[in-house]
Amino acid sequence: MIHGTTLMVAALTAAASTAGAQTLSPLRSAPETVTALTIEEAVLQALEHNMSLLAERDNVGVADAALLTASLRPNPVVTAGATRPDQSLIDAGISPYEQIVRTDFVMERGGKRERRIEQAALVKSFAELQLSNTSRLLVLDIERAFTDVQLAKLNLALAEDTLKAFNDVVSVNVERARTGDLSQVELARSRLAALQFQNEVRGQEARLRTARNRLSLLMGRGPGGDAIDTVGELRNAPLQTTDEQLRRLALDARPDLQALRTDRARSVADLRLQLANGKVDYTVAGEYHRQEGSVIRGSSYAFYFSTPLPLFNRNQGEITRARLQQAQLEAKVRALENDISHEVASAYAEYSLARGLVHTIETQMLAPARDVRATTEYAYRRGEATFVELLDAQRAFNETMRSYHEARAQYAQSLYALDALTTRSGRP
Repeated sequence: MIHGTTLMVAALTAAASTAGAQTLSPLRSAPETVTALTIEEAVLQALEHNMSLLAERDNVGVADAALLTASLRPNPVVTAGATRPDQSLIDAGISPYEQIVRTDFVMERGGKRERRIEQAALVKSFAELQLSNTSRLLVLDIERAFTDVQLAKLNLALAEDTLKAFNDVVSVNVERARTGDLSQVELARSRLAALQFQNEVRGQEARLRTARNRLSLLMGRGPGGDAIDTVGELRNAPLQTTDEQLRRLALDARPDLQALRTDRARSVADLRLQLANGKVDYTVAGEYHRQEGSVIRGSSYAFYFSTPLPLFNRNQGEITRARLQQAQLEAKVRALENDISHEVASAYAEYSLARGLVHTIETQMLAPARDVRATTEYAYRRGEATFVELLDAQRAFNETMRSYHEARAQYAQSLYALDALTTRSGRP
């Protein structure tokens, strides 16, 4: 039995030897420059530098150009010509030289120009609303990424505090083992626990770097720039509105719904344009002739009127397409309104769940977890509790704190999600 115990002590001691005789600390990379930002500053930088949003803004310029094109009238056509007949005819005074100038004007009927302008203006409004919706979604992504960084920082601080506490335990145990008050097995166990918590710190540091990189990407920052740090606490102010009020706000203000409604209005304008295009245009022309012969000189004038005969093409296909598209967009608007109502209901349910979870942990779990850990640590230092009991108490406390941090982050993100659904700015 003594031989088996000796082997176990040797094995545990060898496994913990990488930690050395002293306390452990997490491995860190070289110091890097860190830029601290509030959530308002992060959102502002993203709106100014995010590549996807900058590309979306170009759609508004394209729509402006289309509006300018739609407002242009058809250009008049000027034709100039000259004839030089055979010289023998000129000498006989039969066929004089002739110079011709003609101008043709297209007279658009059915208000085509007004219909084009109306449709192009609605296309521009649609592009602006699409840009607004892209900005709304980008702000939500930034707020979620910002919250992820805050959560990662809280979990890293918890892991570092745990590692520091167990480093202190290792330091005490080294002295107790030296004086014979603690077995080598117990010392090896405490060192292994410290190693495990050191690995936890490394994992949390990696999660923090990942969260910061995602936030940096959304802000439009290139690789190799300063690291980003967050300033401020997790958002926790409760809502002052009901789910029904939020639903009405969303149906009134959501830019994607407004964009779809604008597209529906554009389809109505498109139908009017196609009906106008089905009406034939008139072309009027004036012509001036100047004739010169060897003896005879004179001028003549002509007026022309022309119009196509709408026997076959009366723009039937485009009119039918516009009517079908109008009905299609009407159905899409109703579908999106229904989706938004369900999105608000789901987001409000998540908000209520997160709020209840945070309240439960704060009122029923945090204090007992702290008390159990403190009591067990005190008892362990007095030799009245085992190291396994101390380790279990610490891990239970860590799980409670991580659950609390995640619940707070979920609560903050649910508030941001409701803001995004109703396009309200709820940032403190």
